[in-house]
Amino acid sequence: MATDSPGPVGFVASLRSLADGLLASAQDRLELFSVELQEEKFRLIQMFIWISAGVFTAMMAATFASLTLVYLFWDSARLAVLVGLTLLYTGLLVAIVLALRGFLARQPVPFAATLHEIGEDRSCIRNGS
Repeated sequence: MATDSPGPVGFVASLRSLADGLLASAQDRLELFSVELQEEKFRLIQMFIWISAGVFTAMMAATFASLTLVYLFWDSARLAVLVGLTLLYTGLLVAIVLALRGFLARQPVPFAATLHEIGEDRSCIRNGS
């Protein structure tokens, strides 16, 4: 007589069920942590906006200091001062932009690989492979 059972029973099935529950719990916790990390990222962006406002103010101060310097050397070396300041500020801008692009390119997606691996582990446990 053939009996149809809904699934494997016994010790192995209990272990699979326990492992699946533990991995599901771990996956839920990691997903929650990922959401919280996204919120922290938003807060970091807000902080970046405030820092940018401070940098803008500092740049305005540097601009007016440069204008004052040019005014002081207006009669003797105004062109040399203007060229020197332009080269200085352009060089600083290029260095900052290149450093920022490199930094942003190296940033990974948070926990994507971990969540993918836990999902694969759960499917392996469910299928018994």
